[in-house]
Amino acid sequence: MSSYTPMIQQYLEIKSQYPDAILFFRLGDFYEMFFEDAEKASKELEITLTARDGGNDKKVPMCGVPFHAATTYIAKLINKGYNVAICEQVEDPGAAKGIVKREVIRVITPGTVLEENMLDEKQNNFLIAVNKDDFGYGLAVADVSTGYFAVTELRGAKALNQLIDEISRLQPVECLIPDNLVKNMDLTTEILKQVKLSLHSYSSVHFSIKNATSTLLRHFATGSLEGFGCLEMSVGISCAGALMAFLAETQKNSLKHINKLIPYTTTSYMLLDPSTRRNLELTRTIRDSSRKGTLLWVLDYTQTAMGGRLLKTWLEQPLTDITAIETRLDTVEELVNNVFMRGDLQKLFTEVYDLERLAGRIAFGSANARDLIALKKSLQVLPKVKEILEKAYSPGLIQLYRQLDILEDVASLIESAIDDNPPITLRDGGIIKKGYNEEIDRLRKASRDGKTWIAELERREKERTGIKSLKVGYNKVFGYYIEVTRANLDAVPDDYIRKQTLANAERFITPDLKEYESLILGAEEKITQLEYELFQAVREKISNSTARIQQAASIVAQLDVYIAFAEAAIRNNYTKPIINDDGIIKITDGRHPVVEKFMPEGSFVPNDTYLDCSGYRMDIITGPNMAGKSTYMRQVALIVLMAQIGSYVPASEARIGIVDRIFTRVGASDDLATGQSTFMVEMNEVANILNNATAKSLIILDEVGRGTSTFDGLSIAWAVAEYILDPEKIGAKTLFATHYHELTELADIYPGVQNHNIAVKEKGDDIIFLRKIIPGGADRSYGIQVARLAGLPGEVLGKAKEILRTLEVNEDAVKTKREVAAARKKCSDGNNVIQLRMFDEPAAGDAVAKEILSLDLLNLTPLEALNYLYKLQQKLRSSSGE
Repeated sequence: MSSYTPMIQQYLEIKSQYPDAILFFRLGDFYEMFFEDAEKASKELEITLTARDGGNDKKVPMCGVPFHAATTYIAKLINKGYNVAICEQVEDPGAAKGIVKREVIRVITPGTVLEENMLDEKQNNFLIAVNKDDFGYGLAVADVSTGYFAVTELRGAKALNQLIDEISRLQPVECLIPDNLVKNMDLTTEILKQVKLSLHSYSSVHFSIKNATSTLLRHFATGSLEGFGCLEMSVGISCAGALMAFLAETQKNSLKHINKLIPYTTTSYMLLDPSTRRNLELTRTIRDSSRKGTLLWVLDYTQTAMGGRLLKTWLEQPLTDITAIETRLDTVEELVNNVFMRGDLQKLFTEVYDLERLAGRIAFGSANARDLIALKKSLQVLPKVKEILEKAYSPGLIQLYRQLDILEDVASLIESAIDDNPPITLRDGGIIKKGYNEEIDRLRKASRDGKTWIAELERREKERTGIKSLKVGYNKVFGYYIEVTRANLDAVPDDYIRKQTLANAERFITPDLKEYESLILGAEEKITQLEYELFQAVREKISNSTARIQQAASIVAQLDVYIAFAEAAIRNNYTKPIINDDGIIKITDGRHPVVEKFMPEGSFVPNDTYLDCSGYRMDIITGPNMAGKSTYMRQVALIVLMAQIGSYVPASEARIGIVDRIFTRVGASDDLATGQSTFMVEMNEVANILNNATAKSLIILDEVGRGTSTFDGLSIAWAVAEYILDPEKIGAKTLFATHYHELTELADIYPGVQNHNIAVKEKGDDIIFLRKIIPGGADRSYGIQVARLAGLPGEVLGKAKEILRTLEVNEDAVKTKREVAAARKKCSDGNNVIQLRMFDEPAAGDAVAKEILSLDLLNLTPLEALNYLYKLQQKLRSSSGE
């Protein structure tokens, strides 16, 4: 290392402290990267890789980005999962002896981003920490940009599943895990499936209860964690402490906007597993993970960034407490009915900036003057909001009215101190408003008068010398000067002192000019420094009100979401649901909230639904593909979910009995990363449902068992249906779509089962989907007709018809569905063996039966099959003596 230049040696020493980050090393107006960092960054950022002399004729790989544009490049690296360490000059280069002192002032990781242009305004940027003890798991979550900090624990036999469900809900960009747990493949593999960018191994020392508690007490400046209500969450506290230690280590700055730790339990909300979130397309579509086409897209009429984030949170955490749900619904009802209140608040909220993230940047010390102006404009809206809410009557709005602090003192401070149109940078002056500080006003007058004197000097010198082209100019190297072209040098007065020679001109100074230069430049330098110091003082004073700003932001966000629900209800013709705890789900004229948005107005065919905990627990739904079975089942799940977040629902009437969980198993695909087939993925999802559903759950099953052979699949589907129906095992409300028409016979065997099918109209070889759910089971799947609609070649369709006819001719060999059902009903389950036979087994030595079994039916033409069938019939008649 000593063979390198002093600057490269300094770089290597600092880099050794941050081996896992790309080091942005400040050199003048650039951030430079060297060695492997340069090679990595040049490739990822698509910038030129060059080389620098490192000493002793060694060439060091190098690349760089301009200081003023650094955030754009940092954002690209962060989005690819890299960490970036920002290394700045921490002393004045002019006063430095030898190499300028440099230090890393911050490490930016995916979970610690604060910069506005690097964040999605309507989505939280979550960093989580996970730990494990003998009884379960702990999880802490923070959004550094907003100051949100929460902790929970997951206990019991199903703790890992619950942990993964919660991580799936949060969709964190980064996860911390103790280094002694990294080799726990069950845990790390499951976490990696849910975390967007990176799983970060962090020293287990920070996760010890003693160290974690000490870190939290130091941060919150308290003597105990009891006041936060999380004292009993030991493994949760270990996660929260480690997360806070990581933030302090990487941010190296004030984190006082993280001013509380919120304990919560997942049982306070409806639980949704990753499969259900994906299948219901709550916030991302299955096809391309876009926002358009999701329930969030339908409901998001929010005007503010805070409201957008809160809407997503509510959508992913449906309530299970009836009182809380009804409070939300009553609030939405008032806003639906009061068009003036809703409209006035909507208009005001268009003027509100992201208060949460503004408060975070102010507390962190990274906010600029324009951020303070944005804060002022937002706060100036609050008195008008409070005035509007004064007339509210619903308990929810009355509570928000009482809690709203309009922060007049903060808005007044910014109004008096900060110029209305300040520059972006803090070192250019022009930040502090006239009249706020006497010293700045005096210096500005001196500077302004000096500049006026300079302009007057130019006019006088032109008159005195007769040189019309004479001008007074300025540059940073030589200061102020008088410039005369070479053609006019003979007219230069004797008191001009030559300063600089150019190709076509000479530059001069005079004693008076030098004196005023000192006055002007001295004043401007003092103004800039004093303005910067005053700005910091104002920002610091505002940061003392961080908690108040966050509270106001929370109230605005809630109002914004309530207004969005009301707007969605009016625009989409939704109705207020009735919420109860009797276990009954009754929906009249229900519609799919997303699908109907893509259809011409009024063309969506509505359907009714009735499910309860006794006589109508399970609905077996049959009918062809594309007829609307999946849409119907999903719409029921979405209507229930919408009701439990406090939203109106797409129906003419809805009575919703609270459900604790919604489970969906809809479609499947290979999971190549873990080597799982389509069928294995399907069975994993089914197993999750059977192991976690309760009598208060709502289950959506679509085509269980289709990933394996017909009889295996039917057997599994039948057994799954029986297991769910059994009140001793689950007894949950269930919608079960299937092409196994045999399952419709469950209604004749078990109480609590009903059959419905999707109505279709046959027209020759074609079918018309009527999209209407009607009582009874379907006895056909219309697969060939659907295949025709999909565009399969005519030759294939024709062959399929031949094969179908052949199979139907031989259907006599199979017991009827009703016989199968009767056999199932009579079967003894004393030894838990399902005695279900689909075929009569041929008697030993039966030559005709053996001959039939040996036939290659799929390669027989219809005519060959009929001829062969005739021959077999003759043999049977002959053997029976007919």
